[in-house]
Amino acid sequence: MTQKIVIKVDMTSDRCRSKAMALVAATSGVDSVALAGDGRDQVVVVGDGIDSVRLTTALRKKVGHAQLVQVGEAKEEKKPAAAAVEYTYQYYPSHAVPLYEHTAGAYGYQQYHSRPGTCSIM
Repeated sequence: MTQKIVIKVDMTSDRCRSKAMALVAATSGVDSVALAGDGRDQVVVVGDGIDSVRLTTALRKKVGHAQLVQVGEAKEEKKPAAAAVEYTYQYYPSHAVPLYEHTAGAYGYQQYHSRPGTCSIM
């Protein structure tokens, strides 16, 4: 059963918001995370098999004061028929590019060969 959890968290900055979002998104069973409310102070979590009390406790420890507002069954929204269009992409490889081998001596560069057992730094 997919559930929807709403947690009100005291988040004063964008850094706190991103920290809370990352913490919730890393929790197992989470399908989606969103911010809601007038001050973007509510975290809306949708997923399956999420422990809401444990998630609220983790937010209290890592971000700040958190209050569990709502736990309920998530209602699936039906998409309009126009949104059910599928796109198919096909990859066409580019033409083979010929590979030309050049020796370094042809361009005036000198080739240096190191002797085994010698230090290249000195």
